[in-house]
Amino acid sequence: MKEKITEVSIKLFEKKGFNATSIQDIVDAIGVTKGTFYYYFSSKEQLLMDIHYDYITSLLEKQNYIVEKSHLSHKEKITEIITLLIMDVSERGPSARVFFREMRHLSQQHIEKIKKIRKQFFLNVEALIKAGTEQGEFRKGDRPDMLAYGVLGIVNWSYNWYNPEGDVSPNELAKIYVNIIFKGIEN
Repeated sequence: MKEKITEVSIKLFEKKGFNATSIQDIVDAIGVTKGTFYYYFSSKEQLLMDIHYDYITSLLEKQNYIVEKSHLSHKEKITEIITLLIMDVSERGPSARVFFREMRHLSQQHIEKIKKIRKQFFLNVEALIKAGTEQGEFRKGDRPDMLAYGVLGIVNWSYNWYNPEGDVSPNELAKIYVNIIFKGIEN
């Protein structure tokens, strides 16, 4: 039941927004009582926190798996991380949209916990860029932190507009982004 509440809440939060969605809306959509909701969650904000925490920890776990692949170059690892993020938006778009749009509704304590995990995701990308630069895969002179922000900014914004059922497949979009990131758009 907890998973069902979470799944329905993600859809409602995506459609109506966190503030406009009441606990009554959630329980009505499932056909249960508020008591059922409160059995699993202490508040709507706790539910939102669980959604955020599950989303970012799942991504970080998948990213760590990529980072640990010793047979891949740093460029290949970044390519896999870009693909991971695009595939995630494709497969879990509503969760991505709730994650990025609704974080402002978390308490400061919860925001700090999520930001710490997000920061680790960023630091992993930055470390790959630094190591790739030191090993000659990437050009020297650019700040790895700014490059990491650029990579994640380009890719993460896809949650806002990308339609995986449109003309561009997730793999094609990942390839386009990889090309832009590694080669730019100059002729």
